[in-house]
Amino acid sequence: MISGKIKLRVRYSDTDQMGYVYYGRYASFYEIARVELFRELGFSYKTLEESGVGMPVIDLEIKYILPIKYDEEITIKTSIKEIPSSRIIFFYEIYNQDNILSNTAKTTLTFINLSSKRPVRTPKELIEIIRDKF
Repeated sequence: MISGKIKLRVRYSDTDQMGYVYYGRYASFYEIARVELFRELGFSYKTLEESGVGMPVIDLEIKYILPIKYDEEITIKTSIKEIPSSRIIFFYEIYNQDNILSNTAKTTLTFINLSSKRPVRTPKELIEIIRDKF
């Protein structure tokens, strides 16, 4: 399993009138965490896209456990639990500033050729990096 974590401060623009993180903002948090996990692995989204491959999200599952509030520092743990094929699955846990699990999620992304928009296999370089880290 590969995992990483990042800390973020909840901005005012992330919240609703009650001061809680708006439910739609969680997807942005997951994206930030995914990109940073790839960066930690030494493989950036930018490099992937420059090679002509994109990674659209094709499925998102979310479980809201506790509300997260404005100005809290949250920790997002991201993991990859299996070696990808034509799809890659990321798992997330978000902890509030008191280190209490507040949210869990799973995203499934696929690999596509950015020109044709057709599915492609996981880039060989990424597979090698993931295998080395497992």
